[in-house]
Amino acid sequence: MVPEKGKVTMVDLGAKKCIPCKMMAPIMGKLEKVYEGKAHIVFIDVWENREQAPRFGIRAIPTQIFFNEKGEEVYRHEGFLEERAIVEQLTKMGVSEPDLETKG
Repeated sequence: MVPEKGKVTMVDLGAKKCIPCKMMAPIMGKLEKVYEGKAHIVFIDVWENREQAPRFGIRAIPTQIFFNEKGEEVYRHEGFLEERAIVEQLTKMGVSEPDLETKG
């Protein structure tokens, strides 16, 4: 279930064929691994899952939404979001910063 209650969740809503979304894909894959067990990192393709765009109020892709442990939205960004900015937002939300150098 997205967002996952009891765990900080970051959702990237985009499409596999959109250029900035393709640029996000390796970042999302890496962060999904390094935050395993600490935060829920999810990609949703809104072209394949059309009901998700209106559910999350998406106006542009990619859009990243960060939810706290209660499932409440705390931050939203539209467009490409670099890895460091994602890590900083998760850290602000109380998720310990992983060692990106050794796990990447």
